[in-house]
Amino acid sequence: MRRIPFVSSLLMATVSLLTITGCQNDTTPNNPGTGGLTSTPEARAFAQKTNDFSFDFLKRVNEDQKKDENIFVSPLSLHMALGMLLNGAAGQTADEMKKAMHLEGVSLADANQTYEFLLKGLPTADPKVTTKLANSIWYRNGFSVEPSYLDVTKKTFNAQISGEDFNNPTPVINKINQWASDNTNARIKNVIQEIKPEQVLFLLNALYFKGDWKYQFETKNTFDSPFTLVSGLQKQVKMMNMTTSLRHAFRPTYGAFELPYGDGTYSMTVLVPTENSSADAIINTLNATEWADLQQAMRESKVAVGLPKFTMEYEATLNDALSRMGMPSAFSNAANFSGISTGQGLQVSYVKQNTYVAVDEKGTEAAAVTSIGVEVTSAGPSLICDRPFVFLITEKGTGSVLFMGKIVNPETTLP
Repeated sequence: MRRIPFVSSLLMATVSLLTITGCQNDTTPNNPGTGGLTSTPEARAFAQKTNDFSFDFLKRVNEDQKKDENIFVSPLSLHMALGMLLNGAAGQTADEMKKAMHLEGVSLADANQTYEFLLKGLPTADPKVTTKLANSIWYRNGFSVEPSYLDVTKKTFNAQISGEDFNNPTPVINKINQWASDNTNARIKNVIQEIKPEQVLFLLNALYFKGDWKYQFETKNTFDSPFTLVSGLQKQVKMMNMTTSLRHAFRPTYGAFELPYGDGTYSMTVLVPTENSSADAIINTLNATEWADLQQAMRESKVAVGLPKFTMEYEATLNDALSRMGMPSAFSNAANFSGISTGQGLQVSYVKQNTYVAVDEKGTEAAAVTSIGVEVTSAGPSLICDRPFVFLITEKGTGSVLFMGKIVNPETTLP
C-alpha cells in the first residue's frame, strides 16, 4: 500500500508542525498562592502525567542540542498537538504514543475531556494575563478524512478545519502561515515553506502567552553585568535586579525562585545551578517528583534576585526526541492512523516546533515571548542568574507546564 505523509503543526508563539507523508511499503504540586483554575481531580492527575512528559521532553531536546545553544519549548502545545494526532491513531501506534505522552492508563475520552477543559479554562484563568490556545487542521482536497475524526477534533479541540487545493500550494501556505501569525500575535509568521506532493494533512496547535510581572522590575535597577557562558568566557548582559518577598528555595544543586504574573495564577520558576552544578545537570535530574518536592520546599520571604533580559526565536525538529520517548512507529511504514483515513496508509514525516520568547522588566510574552526581571538591592539570600539557567512557566490550578527552557547565552536582539 502506498503510504501518505501528513503534517501536524504546533504553535505557541509556539508552533509545532507535524507532517504526515506517504511512502512505499517495504501528585499535584503543592503550590500555594492566589489564582489558579478551579481544577478537577482528573485535570490535576492529567497534569501530573503531562509534567512527567514535560521533563522527559526537555531532557530529549537537550540531548540533541549543542551545549552552547539556548532552548525554549512548549510541552503543553506539543502534548495538545499530539493529542489531536492520538485521536486518529490505532493499534501499536496508539499504544506507543500514549507511552511517549505518559498517558498509559488514561482513556482517550478522559484525555479529550481534559484537553477541552484546558482549552476553555486557561485563556480565562487570569484576567490580567493573555493566554490563547488554538488548533487547526488543513487537508488536501480529495483526501478522504474520516468524518468521526473531524468531528472529535472540532468538538474536543475546537479545531478550525479547512480542505484546500494543495496542488496550488502558495495560497495554502500563505493561509497556514497567516493563521499562525494571527494566533501568536504575529510572533510566529512562518511555519511552513512548502507542500510536498505526498503531504495530505497538517495539524497545528498554537499557544500564546503574555503576562506582566506581579512585582515588576524597575529599569533603573537593570545594569550591565557579567554572565559566564558554557565555555567559561564571560559576556556583559542586561541584568534585571529586584529585592522583594518571593517564593524561593535552595536545593543541593540549585536555587529556585518564583516570579508570579498578574494575579498569581501563572508564574515563572527560575532554577539557578550552584557553582559545582550546571543547567544540564538540573535538566538531567528534574522530574515530576523533584518538581513537586521543590514546590513543597519553597517559602516566601525577602530575597534578592537577578535575571538577564533575553529575546530569542527557537526551532526544533522533534522526530528523534519523540522516537526515543517511545513512539517510533508513528514515523515509519508501520504507522497506523486509520482513525484519520482508512483509504491509504499514513505516517508522520516530521514534527517541528517554532517558539518565540522575550523577557524584560515588565513581564513575559510567549508565542512564546517571555520577560524576566530581577532587582538586587539588599543583603541576605540572593539568587542571581549569572550563569546558564533553567526556567518554566506554569499554571497553579492544574500545575500545567506551558513553557520551559534553558538559557546559556542571553541575547536581547534577534539575529
